[in-house]
Amino acid sequence: MKFIIIAVHVSVCIALIMIVLLQRGKGADMGAAFGGSSQTVFGSGGATSFLHKVTTVAAIIFMLTSLGLSFFYGRVGTSSIMEGVPRTEVPAATSTETPAKTGETQ
Repeated sequence: MKFIIIAVHVSVCIALIMIVLLQRGKGADMGAAFGGSSQTVFGSGGATSFLHKVTTVAAIIFMLTSLGLSFFYGRVGTSSIMEGVPRTEVPAATSTETPAKTGETQ
């Protein structure tokens, strides 16, 4: 199960990188706007592009696989290097005197 999630996670990572690199930036239409229509400079308000939708889906899958991996690998049993060592009891202090406080005059 872990191997499948890791494989999906790595493939979505690579796909997400490629999808983001394929997209055109928002400022890319600025040069064309001065020679043509000026509506694209201030946002056309049209339908989102196909790459934008694919990026959103890939980002959601990436987040879900990240959560799944953190769930699987975060539930590791605790262990200690002191497990095989026998416990020894520390003897209690035998002194009956109370220690003097520093800065106190007698």
